[in-house]
Parts: sequence; C-alpha cells; structure tokens
Amino acid sequence: MARKTKLKAAAVKIGATVGRAERTVHKVGKAAQIAREELAELTKQIRALGRELKKTSRRVRRAVR
Repeated sequence: MARKTKLKAAAVKIGATVGRAERTVHKVGKAAQIAREELAELTKQIRALGRELKKTSRRVRRAVR
C-alpha cells in the first residue's frame, strides 16, 4: 500500500486543482452576470431611442405638412 505521505500529497494536489477550478467558475459566473446586466441596460436604451425616434418622425411629418 502507498505511504500516507504520498496519499497526502495526492490529496493536496487534488484539492488545489479543485480550488482553482472553483475559482475559475466563480469568475466566469460573475462575468456572465455582469454581461447580462449590461445587455439589459443596452436593451432599455435601445427601446428609449426607438420611442424617441418615433416621436421625432411624427414631429417632422407634421412640420412638412
């Protein structure tokens, strides 16, 4: 059977790898959340610009008459 020190060393390597993986997943998740929030904000801005464009085009049509 393997020595306990070798088992401990393997466990440390496994734990370190799992920790790095979890940290990476956390970073990616946070970046995805930020991107989602920015996309929602941009969507609101686009809708507002669309409404403003409709109002402006109505005013222009009225002025041309």
